[in-house]
Amino acid sequence: MAFTVVSNSFKDGDYLSKDFILSADFGFGCAGGNKSPHLKWSDAPAGTKSFALTCYDPDAPTGSGFWHWLVVNIPPDLSELAEGAGSAGGAMPGGALQTRTDFGAPGYGGPCPPGGDHPHRYLFTVFALKAERINVP
Repeated sequence: MAFTVVSNSFKDGDYLSKDFILSADFGFGCAGGNKSPHLKWSDAPAGTKSFALTCYDPDAPTGSGFWHWLVVNIPPDLSELAEGAGSAGGAMPGGALQTRTDFGAPGYGGPCPPGGDHPHRYLFTVFALKAERINVP
């Protein structure tokens, strides 16, 4: 069996809906809901002691991409995050830690490519880790 990640919020290759786009509060010209999408994973390798999650835009015009969401220390008995869990006011599972993104703060920051730019890809990746905790300041 392969370790897989799916979502009820979008299908692989789809555009994210407005609910998941960056909100106007950030001042980058987008007006979405800035809600983190639902993610569910299955068939984690034996011996997994925690999970980590990233959302990365390799197409951002920064020279090194753009990190939209980083979560570590997701307990090994969990296999999904609810829609909105990583957003302001969302409920992350106990022990999970959202870390600073390229927005300069922890938590989900939705897509908002520069006007006129080509479509960007947003890579949601769940990592099965052998470590119980990652110590992040």
